[in-house]
Amino acid sequence: MTENKMFCFQCQETAKGTGCTIKGVCGKEAETSKWQDLLLSVVRGVGTIQHTLGEKASKEVADFLVDALFSTITNANFDDQSILNRVDTGIALKKQLLETALSKNITVPNYQEVHWGGEKSDYSEEGKREGVLRNENADLRSLKELTVLGLKGIAAYYDHAARLGETNEEIIAFMCKALATITAPDADMETLLGIVLETGKYGVDVMALLDKANTEAYGTPELTKVNIGVGKKPGILISGHDLKDIEDLLIQTEGTGIDVYTHGEMLPAHYYPQLKKYKHLVGNYGNAWWKQKEEFASFNGPIVFTTNCIVPPAKNANYAERVFTTNSTGFPGWKHIATGEDGKKDFSEVIALAKTCKAPQEIETGEIVGGFAHAQVFALADQVVEAVKSGAIRKFVVMSGCDGRMKSRNYYEEFAKTLPKDVVILTSGCAKYRYNKLNLGDINGIPRVLDAGQCNDSYSWAVVALKLKEIFDANDINDLPIFFNIAWYEQKAVIVLLALLHLGVKNIHIGPTLPAFVSEGVLQVLVDNFGLTGISTVEEDIQKYIL
Repeated sequence: MTENKMFCFQCQETAKGTGCTIKGVCGKEAETSKWQDLLLSVVRGVGTIQHTLGEKASKEVADFLVDALFSTITNANFDDQSILNRVDTGIALKKQLLETALSKNITVPNYQEVHWGGEKSDYSEEGKREGVLRNENADLRSLKELTVLGLKGIAAYYDHAARLGETNEEIIAFMCKALATITAPDADMETLLGIVLETGKYGVDVMALLDKANTEAYGTPELTKVNIGVGKKPGILISGHDLKDIEDLLIQTEGTGIDVYTHGEMLPAHYYPQLKKYKHLVGNYGNAWWKQKEEFASFNGPIVFTTNCIVPPAKNANYAERVFTTNSTGFPGWKHIATGEDGKKDFSEVIALAKTCKAPQEIETGEIVGGFAHAQVFALADQVVEAVKSGAIRKFVVMSGCDGRMKSRNYYEEFAKTLPKDVVILTSGCAKYRYNKLNLGDINGIPRVLDAGQCNDSYSWAVVALKLKEIFDANDINDLPIFFNIAWYEQKAVIVLLALLHLGVKNIHIGPTLPAFVSEGVLQVLVDNFGLTGISTVEEDIQKYIL
């Protein structure tokens, strides 16, 4: 590749449906892409050596792998120096692991990622050499990239769980095993397909870990009405997915006269009893991540990003000086709030700024309803079962996943509007913003849109499906009246998909386009073994799969 070239195809909006080669559609510069490729090569090296040692990873190694993978997720970190700092950390850890291997007479694999010395003068060339296209065979490359994208999703969910004190050494060990497998130059199709499917297994495990972490810390999500209007006080808008961060912010803003609003994937914070008890958590502002340029401008107060979903602002954006990043996120010129030694963050600078700002400008009014994670659905189990047996509910449609900018995503709004009135939508993730403000009514008091929460809460629909299988004494999860119509955008959706495949769910529809990182050969394997397919038109899909 030439100096101004890149190749990235990890998100749904990748250029021409094949790959971004000049600049990312997400706004990522070619230089940033190169440093991310370099960081991922160091991640592969660290993971391979750790796996070869055959011992429990240290906290330092586990933290590095999780954070580094998370920082390369789409729309998470655009700050070159922040990424290069992680490269430095990884190289230091790699040298320590190599010394350990030497002291124990353990021979490590002779891979480029393992033995490259980490000389700063070689950073640029190494970054170019270690890009996605280093693997020339399209099918092998596809399986390797599918695995690493799944690992990025695992890392994101693991990071949230670990910040709440829930860790799992088996998940970290698998991440190292998977990294070692995809780093091996001679890994064959069968081996790589096996590691892809095993990634799905650990996707289920990590979502269960995060579900446990969230509910033990903040209680079981419950049916909740969330205000989408605004108050008269200055506000702080918190975006992303990290519940520990919003808890820290709510504690520090209590009694300050500052209101806190959720944005995007932080909406489900309102569903947790230990978070909704804060009276100054007043509502949700705006919609899915891709509308943030307009919504941040009208919010007037500071914005805090706890995870990915950053859209680079326009050069004349009026909010650029009031955005803060945390955790694995970063953007040039934005202030970054680090985690203290006590595991918490100091939001005093954000609070001080908020006190100087006007109250948010109202952009909509009303309420939206959510909080239908698996425990809440189980609480309604008798009603649900009766509605199914009586025919009042004929089918469930899982419409979890991501939202995005493409006009083709209007499909999901139209699909929701066109569904027969005896069909219930099960949703999670920011895909819900396409239809969660529509008045789709209810069935015998059960809302026709049941929102479980964030993208990781797609786990709830797997749990619900398995429970329904038990209740109705079905032989197979695929015998249930459930249709999976999943929208995807980034790598957390990838791990959700792999998790569903591991659980045996077949005939999943994904859209609005099929992933560019799935080669024709790999797609055929997924079609043959799992019935995976893309969407068609609203009318055709409803006629074929719903009616």
